[in-house]
Amino acid sequence: MVCTALYEGAHILLTRDVRFSALKRWALEVAKRHGMRRAKVALVRKLAVILHRMWIDGTTFRWSREEAAA
Repeated sequence: MVCTALYEGAHILLTRDVRFSALKRWALEVAKRHGMRRAKVALVRKLAVILHRMWIDGTTFRWSREEAAA
C-alpha cells in the first residue's frame, strides 16, 4: 500500500507537477539514461529514504535548498 502511494506520488511529480525541484531534475536525468519507468522507481526509493529520515529526525520537508538555509 505504501509502495503504491509512493509510486503514484513519483508519477505525479514527474508528469503533472508544474513546480520544479531538485528531485524532479534528478529523476529526469535518470529518465534520460534509463527510461521513465526506472526513473519513477528510483524516485520512489529516494522519496522513501527522505520520508524515513524525516520520520527519524522529526524534521519538516523543505521544498528547496534556499528554504533549508534560511
